[in-house]
Amino acid sequence: ALPAGACSSAVISGRATPDGRPLLWKHRDTRDLENDVRFFTGEKYTFLGVVNTRDVAGRQVWMGSNTAGFSIMNTVARNFDKSEVYQGPMDREGFMMKEALSSCATVDDFETMLQQTQGNRGASANFGVIDAQGGAAYFETSPDHYERFDVNDPEVAPEGYLIRTNFALSGKPAEGDGYIRYETLESILKESAQRGNLTPESLLFDAGRSLKHSLLGHDWAAGRLPESASRTQYVTLRSYIIRFRSASSMVVQGVRPGEDPRLTTLWTTLGFPLASLTLPLWVAAGDRLPDCVVSQDDRPAPLTAWALALKKRCFPLPGLEGQDYLDLAVVINKQGDGILQKIQRRDRTLMIESQKRLNQWRETGFQAEEALDYYHHLDRMIKDFYRTEFRLGEE
Repeated sequence: ALPAGACSSAVISGRATPDGRPLLWKHRDTRDLENDVRFFTGEKYTFLGVVNTRDVAGRQVWMGSNTAGFSIMNTVARNFDKSEVYQGPMDREGFMMKEALSSCATVDDFETMLQQTQGNRGASANFGVIDAQGGAAYFETSPDHYERFDVNDPEVAPEGYLIRTNFALSGKPAEGDGYIRYETLESILKESAQRGNLTPESLLFDAGRSLKHSLLGHDWAAGRLPESASRTQYVTLRSYIIRFRSASSMVVQGVRPGEDPRLTTLWTTLGFPLASLTLPLWVAAGDRLPDCVVSQDDRPAPLTAWALALKKRCFPLPGLEGQDYLDLAVVINKQGDGILQKIQRRDRTLMIESQKRLNQWRETGFQAEEALDYYHHLDRMIKDFYRTEFRLGEE
């Protein structure tokens, strides 16, 4: 079975992006495939976060951003020695991130939180953080130790970005996992950087939906494609960025120093990324989120439900063994009517439309009521897309 929490991530400094704004990306792999987005009122700040739908009380957050422009995510690091000091419960990263979003405004605030919990935290993780002052860093964290990697430091991050999967550079060498995904990501981001294209689109579309494999040296999307969706062609998906347990993806696009933190944008993909559209969210718009990302009556958010329904077409073989085998023809084919091809076309137009609105607010100031009106527009458009293209949501 695939390990839980086998996530991929990147922290990108504003010095490496075309517009000077930092980026924080997490591609989430987990056994909790039903995710939604929730609004929280914290100790100091309100915030938005991705949560597991079955976590009805919202006790843990797996990626998010607050009204101060502070944003955080994590990947599990599996190559730290077991602590001889801390003997308490582990896997507390979700609780820590919720606490950080509630009380932290800057990268330095989060480091202070780590200092205060030294020897008393149940975490073995790489935490990625950005803030509204241009801060960007990874913290490789065990129960009684942490190490900071400043993405703004050219000696630490010569290209202006860092990547983490499921090992820590400060942990035990050659242990943990995600080395193949790390190499794949490194090649994708290097190519994007050379084109001057380290953007939310490149992370969500090129990295998060990549069918490349660095060890095998091939890309299922670039080879000889099936003629049509009906010409079944199974391919294996072990050690790819995208996998059966990919449950959500998010890029937080921060602000330049001096810009209004309310413009921090959470580009959010809920559900299986090959089958889910991406939409922008803003903490400053408040608690009235788009219906398609919100769980109702403890059921999956509609966007998650539609993406999971399409995922069944992508992985039609039953049982655990079937989780390794993707029907490539359903996803991408020569006729251009694969699930991913339809999703990608709509996503690119949606992103262009949303960026235009965001650029207008950068000139005039963030407008909460306009954001809510736009949410309604997105809800209608997304529902219509899944009904028209895939006959989902007709009920």
